[in-house]
Amino acid sequence: MSETNGRPIVLVAMGGHAFIQRGEKGDIRDHEKNAVGICASLMTLIERDYNLVVTHGNGPQVGNLLLQNELTQDNVPSMPLDVLVANTEGFLGYVLQQALLNHLRGRQIKRYVVTMITQVLVERDDPAFQNPSKPIGPFLTQEQAEERRDRLGWKILDDAGRGWRRLVASPRPVRVVQRLMIRDSARAGHIVVACGGGGIPIVRRQADNDYEGVEAVIDKDLTSSVLAAEIGAELLIILTDVPQVYVHYGKPEQKALGAVTLEEIERLQAEGHFAKGSMGPKVEAIVNFLKAGGKRGLITSPARLADAMDGRAGTHFIGKI
Repeated sequence: MSETNGRPIVLVAMGGHAFIQRGEKGDIRDHEKNAVGICASLMTLIERDYNLVVTHGNGPQVGNLLLQNELTQDNVPSMPLDVLVANTEGFLGYVLQQALLNHLRGRQIKRYVVTMITQVLVERDDPAFQNPSKPIGPFLTQEQAEERRDRLGWKILDDAGRGWRRLVASPRPVRVVQRLMIRDSARAGHIVVACGGGGIPIVRRQADNDYEGVEAVIDKDLTSSVLAAEIGAELLIILTDVPQVYVHYGKPEQKALGAVTLEEIERLQAEGHFAKGSMGPKVEAIVNFLKAGGKRGLITSPARLADAMDGRAGTHFIGKI
């Protein structure tokens, strides 16, 4: 085992849309600019003497790769979804890694940053494979989506009136294969970028028990929860585009949550306050982490992270008292 510096580990999860702001094209300059801003917020955790692990989504980026597959399939071999997830892990990890290193150098903080291409084991018989529910890729017209359904065997869905999209399986994460490497690197003081896009989904082959990739996308918040528990993180932070979690969201009686216990948040979950396509997986991830022995959870926005760490913003979750 590597040397341990005694600092607590914090795992921070952010979405793939954090790299592309509304109205931007999503080119490399946009990704780099936004990564600089995100990593400036993350520096508050380094300056507070945490060991840091960062996870991220990849929705827009893997969608672009799927579109490239479509447009070039007559000339370039198409790649399966697990390979595209690996591609985005490398791409976004590089962007984050460079921004973090430059922030560290500017502050004369001597830490290394490493991006880990991460495999996540899922169950071969997970019901999600029989009922694909995760929208991915670009928005299409109904005619375009139905043509791809008939030609490529896609499952399709009208995504909240915004357009038609492809549906893929989203199995639950069971274990992060590289968990001990991530834990030991973090304990040694290195900043680790891991589990990009929820990690590369793999199963065990029935014939020989070897690993193999599968066509699926794992929810990055649920993977982050599993990893946080596996590496002994003290705190799981999920960054999103709102500063707090709300009940009755979007209604006149909307109310922000400040500090909540595990018992309270489970009651609110059961009442149906958190939508499956937005805050639901984030709250579920925090609940799972606390039930697995985690001490604290936090949901906030990058801009309010420093205030949230001081207790002046964000929604704070605590386990059993």
